[in-house]
Amino acid sequence: MQAVILAAGKGTRMRPLTHDIPKPMLKINGRPTLEYILDSLPDDIEEIIVVVNYLGEQIKKYFGDSYKGRKIIYAFHEALDGTGGAVHSAKKFLKGKFLVLNGDDLYFKTDIEKLIREDLGVLGWEVDDPSKYGVIKTNEKGELVDIIEKPKIPDFRLINTGAIVLDKRFFDYPLVQITDTEFGLPQTLAQMAKDYPVKVLKATHWMAVGNPEDLEKAQREIKKFIS
Repeated sequence: MQAVILAAGKGTRMRPLTHDIPKPMLKINGRPTLEYILDSLPDDIEEIIVVVNYLGEQIKKYFGDSYKGRKIIYAFHEALDGTGGAVHSAKKFLKGKFLVLNGDDLYFKTDIEKLIREDLGVLGWEVDDPSKYGVIKTNEKGELVDIIEKPKIPDFRLINTGAIVLDKRFFDYPLVQITDTEFGLPQTLAQMAKDYPVKVLKATHWMAVGNPEDLEKAQREIKKFIS
């Protein structure tokens, strides 16, 4: 099985820290965030595709062509047109079922192990106020119905963590445009869920490292993610 790590963005919310360092390479207790993500990959993952653009050479130089025995391939996301476009930039390297993770979020290995047992799946995280996030709407079977961005009246409290299990059927669906320049992976997955069951699992631990305050918090919280 392969894993696709989305690590191409400019990390504008992390400025000024990302002026000369790509966001996934910002350090938590002396190690790049991306390194923790790679350590969270289950043993079933045999090959890693890292999607890069902004200062991507730093990522390539640090990790090289393998990490702890797993081959690393780098896919260049030229358009920087959202998470949907990022996955499409890795399409030519994909062989079958694959895992997608954000390159700047912290995941718990046991959660990812459970997720990849599903044919199609998405990992959610429960929050008190989901109005700032992409919220996962499910049916009575615990399957994905829709992704609702920043709902004003939140009926569901599971938010999308960006951990998703897909296969090549994903590429049969037109990418869903979410802004003038971006296409969304979760929104396209929601279209796919109309035809195929997509299991929704709840994370034990998860943390988005999106801004400098998150990075400071991650220094304190990182032990939760090391199994």
